[in-house]
Amino acid sequence: MSDVDDSGHIIAQHKMDIHQIKSGLTPFERGDILVAKITPCFENGKGANTKTLQTETGFGSTEFHVLRNKKDGDFIFYHTISHSFRQKLEREMTGSAGQKRVQVDSLGNYVIPFPGRSERRSIVDILSAQDSIIVLKAKSNSRKKYIMQQLLTGKRRLPGFEGVWKYIPAREIFKSITDKKYSWDLQVLPSTQDRGIVPRDQVGIDIKYEADSLSSYKKVEKGNFVISLRSFQGGIEYSDYTGIVSTAYTVLKSIEKISDEYYKQFFKSTDYINRLNIAVYGIRDGKQISYEDFGRIKIPYPALDEQIAIAKVLSTADRENDLLRQDIEQEKQKKKALMQLLLTGIVRVTR
Repeated sequence: MSDVDDSGHIIAQHKMDIHQIKSGLTPFERGDILVAKITPCFENGKGANTKTLQTETGFGSTEFHVLRNKKDGDFIFYHTISHSFRQKLEREMTGSAGQKRVQVDSLGNYVIPFPGRSERRSIVDILSAQDSIIVLKAKSNSRKKYIMQQLLTGKRRLPGFEGVWKYIPAREIFKSITDKKYSWDLQVLPSTQDRGIVPRDQVGIDIKYEADSLSSYKKVEKGNFVISLRSFQGGIEYSDYTGIVSTAYTVLKSIEKISDEYYKQFFKSTDYINRLNIAVYGIRDGKQISYEDFGRIKIPYPALDEQIAIAKVLSTADRENDLLRQDIEQEKQKKKALMQLLLTGIVRVTR
């Protein structure tokens, strides 16, 4: 079992050496701190800032060390997610590149400032309160995303709109086009999964291509959608630009009146991506989407005025979500600062 001695050392005895079972799995209890051996990844059974284990006791891979302290587990956990703790373990990992391992001695020899019990409790309360703020904001963000998903699929309707939505094959709304008649001064547009189709200089990496191959590229115009090669995070991207794209992409043009913004949002929805993943066939390092795969999937086609109304609501929600994500990141940075001040004794607290 693991404890802390009077000098503030973490006494880290690998628990499976005490409770070895036939299967070779490592037992753990709720509240234990799990320290991965191969990569410096840390989890706490009580959940503090990481995934919560759902059972009081359980078994897991032997590829982690277990720290246990019934009285001060929360206090010790905050040290194990500190920058200084992770840096120390990373420096002392042994083994070959790609298979370096955290040694139990690194845990046992790690020294932490260990104030009186009352101060330890106060520090945990402050950091736990900051964790709660982060969790609440994250839940708020998730709720907004849930509402957005419902609006995109018609499960929730905006005031003033009624009637049953049409669900029709995508090929009846979008057609595949191949336009190779373009001027040579058009820019090359790669596909991204977070910003859609963008100019090459906005990607941040130097994408190589043969100049001679440009003659086979396809023209894409602002307002077109493009089927890219992968589907695990989507695969239907929107272009705000006119340019040329690789022949590996399929360019889509709407043949019905649509709100670009509505379908831009819909093609990134969880509901659509899940259905798209089922429809595609696998290749070694991703998923390939053909126009036939895309075209046979039935997608919603609400009335144009409802599409536009939903798009406006979602655009506003997107801006709010961006602000909320920034707010969450600021709270995380605030937590890091608190940890640095409180766990090192730079700032002292009393009840």
